[in-house]
Amino acid sequence: MSATWRKWVWVGVLGLVGCRTTGSAGREASDGQPRQEVRFDTERVTGNAELAALNDEELFAAGTSAFAAKDFVQATLYFERLADFHPQSPHRREAIYQAGLAHERLEQWEAAERRFSELADAKQGTGDALESVFRLAETHYHLERYLEAAQLLATVAAREDLPVGKRLEAQVQQGVCELEAGQPEKAEATLRRAVSTYEGIADKDEVQDYYPAQAHFFIGEIYRLRYADVALDPGKGADALANDLNDKAELLLSAQGHYLRAIRVGNGHWATAAGTQIGSLYEDLYEKLVNSPAPKELDAEQAEIYREELRQRVRVLLTKAIDVYEQTLEAAERIGSHNTFVDKTRQSLEKMKALLLQDSENAAPAGTPPHS
Repeated sequence: MSATWRKWVWVGVLGLVGCRTTGSAGREASDGQPRQEVRFDTERVTGNAELAALNDEELFAAGTSAFAAKDFVQATLYFERLADFHPQSPHRREAIYQAGLAHERLEQWEAAERRFSELADAKQGTGDALESVFRLAETHYHLERYLEAAQLLATVAAREDLPVGKRLEAQVQQGVCELEAGQPEKAEATLRRAVSTYEGIADKDEVQDYYPAQAHFFIGEIYRLRYADVALDPGKGADALANDLNDKAELLLSAQGHYLRAIRVGNGHWATAAGTQIGSLYEDLYEKLVNSPAPKELDAEQAEIYREELRQRVRVLLTKAIDVYEQTLEAAERIGSHNTFVDKTRQSLEKMKALLLQDSENAAPAGTPPHS
């Protein structure tokens, strides 16, 4: 039970005085036995008289106005009051939904979950009952109940009575929740089905580009995580290191391929995010190579050759990262995208440029001025 609900449940007894049982010590009951006195302190139960005085129409209008003004705290009070004290109101269902949204804006996930669960119907719902399923799944997500969210969304994704756009949305979000739940293989299968669903649509305008782009992005994330799991350990020997490096490079290219597909879908948010992740992959591989010592079995001359070849590869990685970051920022500027990915990309670009400049200066022959 939320604190908000508890606060208003007693409005109906505004001003009433709590019970008191009194008597005199030693007073006899009708049976002649002495009666022991029990005394309770007086309590006054209070509430919001202003809300109590409003009818359902007034509460709904006030809640709608507060929500529009982004006063979500006040909006929850009006909508909660309507939902809990006016069960016959024609506005009750919408008030429950709006109360859930207001709690969501305030990141009060448990309160939002309680409200959306009153309306959600994953098997047959339409309108607010269907939208509440998506909102309920999101509250589960923020409460880290990923499998509960995935199960709800899988039910919606399987419904043939729904438009393809809704099924696609549910399928993509299901895959994201499965990934968060630590089920990458299952998530990849779900996301690839979503991509196939999208590719099978003749008229792509039937669906929002947000969700197919998100599907490609998160398949890229799955391969990025696999890339991160491959450790470069010179202690295993030159041959093993070479094999691990090849595996890591292959996974990088696979992740990059899916990120590029996300970019080609054309959604600004995921295009920017994907560009940022591609650049960060090159940046990460650069750092892994720079910080990796030469295999121990190499002699001094071989180790020097190894480091020189490594330096050349590292310079290529720096250049690729800079190119990707610059293209990402140009695209973000073109579409007017402003998000955390853009800020991260800008910072990473400056870092990579500084490293490339440092590499150039270190590689310059003695006596050669920088930038000559």
